[in-house]
Amino acid sequence: MSTIFWEISKRNIRIHMLRSSLAMLGIIIGVVAIASMGILGNSMVQVVSASLSSVGDSVIVTPYSGGGGGGFGGGGGGSSANLMLTDQNYQQIKRVVAPNVAIPVHSTSEHMKVGVGSDDIVAIIYGIPPDQTKDLLPDLEAGDYNNGNSGCLVGSTFATDHNVKVGSRISIGTGGQYGTLRVTGIIKERGMSFDISTDSAIVVTKDWFENTYNTADEYNEVVVKVTSGDTADVKTTIEKQLNRNIKEKTVSVIDSKATLATIYQTFGTITTFVTAIGGISMLVAGVSIFNIMMMSVNERIKEIGIMRSIGTQKKEVMSMFIYEAAIIGVIGSLIGGILSILGGYAISALMLKTTEYLFTVSSMMSVVEGVSFGIIISILCGMYPAWQAANLNPIDALRHE
Repeated sequence: MSTIFWEISKRNIRIHMLRSSLAMLGIIIGVVAIASMGILGNSMVQVVSASLSSVGDSVIVTPYSGGGGGGFGGGGGGSSANLMLTDQNYQQIKRVVAPNVAIPVHSTSEHMKVGVGSDDIVAIIYGIPPDQTKDLLPDLEAGDYNNGNSGCLVGSTFATDHNVKVGSRISIGTGGQYGTLRVTGIIKERGMSFDISTDSAIVVTKDWFENTYNTADEYNEVVVKVTSGDTADVKTTIEKQLNRNIKEKTVSVIDSKATLATIYQTFGTITTFVTAIGGISMLVAGVSIFNIMMMSVNERIKEIGIMRSIGTQKKEVMSMFIYEAAIIGVIGSLIGGILSILGGYAISALMLKTTEYLFTVSSMMSVVEGVSFGIIISILCGMYPAWQAANLNPIDALRHE
């Protein structure tokens, strides 16, 4: 018997194809809006996560400047008002964070030339102890780590932009006043970071930096790689040890893991917000289905009266109209789901410049959620018209003109 009512529902949709298509269009738009925004939000989170995942185990210590200290990328010329960490500060940090590794970092901006006749460029130079370079920069794209004062490492973006290869020579300072360094290795791309941003920088030994810039025992920052314990505990320990005088703080400490959590939460809020905007269009589509189903009930009152008079049950009449709403919802939602993948691809390519995270589980779940929401809204908006049709008085319905 249910097959008969299923066929009647399909027949009614075919008879009013234009009206049904417009209702489907509303559902399609709603699903595309929800799923595409969900894909974009999830892709944004994954892009940031991939860029920052390598520095989620770091605690960064910078001189206190009254404004919260460091930030993304560490140095680049020192902290506010040229404040520096002393060797005494470093030794305190090293002692309290043991057995974790504390790495002192020098940094400054400098003029340099790559090759004979090249243009003068400005880049950041980081000075790091050679025996700790691998702790801070574990991945090289090419070449080997620099263990001598005549060599340096360069970031992948620096190497690409200036056609630098392993073995290339870089003149440091205006007119090469600080000599020439040979590139021994190219650092793998790190993206955004909380400690040091090496993609467009060069890395030299601590001794070379101190001899060149006369900065012995003064550091721009100290990076602690946390392999034992929690980053929050390490942060608290450093603050208690070095900021004993509350009125005169010595250092600012950044917990990269806590900062990452805040970033992810922010992106999650943004994703929820933009998805909610898409949900508004879905609710509008639901109202459209509700109106169409009410019109369908009003147009078929006499037909419903005939069906009831020959013994059709209320639940069977109700199921006929629910089937109709479900067909519109399922077809519209499935089409919307397919189009949302195309929309997500286009948005990701234009805004994020990558589609690498389009077919991840979290992104595809956005499509599933959008399709499911579309079907549920369609059925819910068909419930009341179906109930009203089922509860029409058969005698009054037969008299209806």
